[in-house]
Formats: sequence, structure tokens, C-alpha cells
Amino acid sequence: MELTILHLYPDAMSLYGEYANVAILCRHLAAMGVQTSVQAAASGDAPDFGAADLIYMGAGTERKQKGVLATADRDGPFLRSAADRGAVLLFTGNAMETLGASVTDAKGTVWPGFALADFTSVETDRRTPGDVVALPTLWETPVVGFMNKCSTTSGITTPLFPSLQLGFGNDAEGGAEGYVSGNVFATHITGPVLVKNPDFLDLIVRRLFHHKGWPLPEQLPVLPHEREAYTVTLRELQARIGK
Repeated sequence: MELTILHLYPDAMSLYGEYANVAILCRHLAAMGVQTSVQAAASGDAPDFGAADLIYMGAGTERKQKGVLATADRDGPFLRSAADRGAVLLFTGNAMETLGASVTDAKGTVWPGFALADFTSVETDRRTPGDVVALPTLWETPVVGFMNKCSTTSGITTPLFPSLQLGFGNDAEGGAEGYVSGNVFATHITGPVLVKNPDFLDLIVRRLFHHKGWPLPEQLPVLPHEREAYTVTLRELQARIGK
């Protein structure tokens, strides 16, 4: 069993160690007997979207994000084609904003997005860093993480997380957060979100196996300490919520 991961612009969009999401996914897949090829497309490259089973992009600075958006006319049709054929897309941090129709920067300049959806994002003068506890519907356990955003996103009708117990959502404190459609997953949560959330990782693995037409094993692999670390983090964050 073989599959291909396309990691978009890790030289520019890996502000919080997002490479770890690809690394942990490869470790889980290897434990299931899957040989994974990771293709890293650096800034200035023309990515090969055609063979990708999973496409990942992490967070970058606002300036780096605009460099990515400058490729929207070129790359948008290929991303939409990948989504249409069932490839799994995971965009985290402000990479999420690039999937929409546009991003308006702090100067009022409108940057067209990849247009996988109609939502729009607008940068603000308010930065909202902080820990996050998000409530999903596609799996049972809350998601823990961190986000550092200075934007609001509107027009999302299918959020990945209908509400947050802790943190600022797409456009409101405690509101809905992220975006999901089919195998396209996006969240403004930054950093190694799959490392911190084993059940989110398992969902991505299941979607990849379904995309490839492979039978799932009865049990997915559990690497040492990952669920213990998740439990400790969730307990600490929920204790803060209860104060």
C-alpha cells in the first residue's frame, strides 16, 4: 500500500512546527504497513497536485500568506480538482483562509483565494492568541490546541467545529470554527494539531483509507504517550474553563 502526501510551501508556511502533522501521520501510516511518499513544494515551485492523496498546508506570517495567495490563479483549479476526486486536504492556521474566496489585508487590499468555498476573511487590528478547546461533530472527543489570529472569517455554513469551549472562533468568541466539506478540513488552530489530537488524526487516516479503497484494520495504531498527553492537556484546559 502506497500513498502520496503533498506538503505545500513548508519553507514559508510552517510557523509553529506544522511539519510535525505530516511526520506523525507518516508514523501512523507506517505502523499500518503504508509506504508514504512526501513531496514538499517550496515557494516558487509548481506543485504536482495530480498524484497527491493528501495535501497539507500550515500557518505562516501574514506576509507569507500573501505570497501563497499570489499563486491562487495558478493553483486554485488544481486544488479544486484534487478535492473533487476525493483527495484529503488539511489546511491549518491562516492557511485555512486561503481556501475561501478572498482575504482582505489590513491595508484593504483584496487577495483572491483558492476558491474552494465562498467564505471570506478580513484582517483586523485585534490579535487573539490563546488556547483552544473545540467541539467537533465528526468524532467524539474535544480538540485541544492554540491559535494566534488577527482576522475574522465569515460565510462558513459548514464549520469543522460548531462551537468552542475556549477560544475565538471564525468570527466570535466561543463561536463556530474552521471549515469542512467532504474530505476538505480546515481550522485556524496552529501547530501540530494532529500530534495533540489522536482522534482527529485517526479521522484523517480513515478518510485516506476510504479514498484509496483500502480496508481498515479493526484497530488503528496508538503510539506511545500520545493519548496520555492529550488527556493531560484537555484536563488542564477544561479546568481553566471551569474557573
